[in-house]
Amino acid sequence: MTTVIVRNPLSGQQTGSVDLDPEIFDIEPNVAVMHQVVTAQLAARRRGTQSTLTRAEVKGGSAKPWRQKGTGRARHGSTRNPQWRGGGVALGPKPRSYRQRTPKKMVRLALCSALSDRAREDKVVVVDQWHFTTPRTKDAVAALETLQVQGRVLVVADVSQREVWKSFSNLSEVHTISPKELNAYDILVADSVIFSLDTLPTSVPTQQLNDEQQVPTEPQPTEAEAEESSNSTKEDVA
Repeated sequence: MTTVIVRNPLSGQQTGSVDLDPEIFDIEPNVAVMHQVVTAQLAARRRGTQSTLTRAEVKGGSAKPWRQKGTGRARHGSTRNPQWRGGGVALGPKPRSYRQRTPKKMVRLALCSALSDRAREDKVVVVDQWHFTTPRTKDAVAALETLQVQGRVLVVADVSQREVWKSFSNLSEVHTISPKELNAYDILVADSVIFSLDTLPTSVPTQQLNDEQQVPTEPQPTEAEAEESSNSTKEDVA
């Protein structure tokens, strides 16, 4: 189990420590799954609006350019054929979707693998909370210097913390994301990942989840109670 020091982003002092969830931050990274998930995520970003005109979509070319025989030239039926200048494109790209279907279990495995990889390299930083009262880029730069993080930084903050989002918005090397949008690609391209205690991902134990979802059953009546109830019912009918 990996233990990370919790620090104050203003003073940099240690305010405590937290144990990272081993099911998320301490697994063996699956490189193949991370590659497939990241490839699918980048492919889904493509707009797919490229389009070329075929010979049926190019204007003109309805008349035969010259007669079939007797001219000594090759036979042609339209000037919009692909071999003509200004003609249509053969087998050209058309609008399409580049999205790839990725199972949810693979997406989760890739996310946990990326987090585990950053945790093993001591690139996971945890702060107690952000102390931004007003949006100021100067305060955001000072917080990063206090936490001693360099390069590309991924800040995981709740969407309700508008001061945090606006403070980091002017920094080109900082990407702010909500906990629900956390993904493997943004983690892998970042040199450091900064969580607060309220955005640190945790998993619910299976035993606890089963106990919460278990439906209480009503106690079954004994044989004596069942026989007494049956006799009372017969008397009422009589």
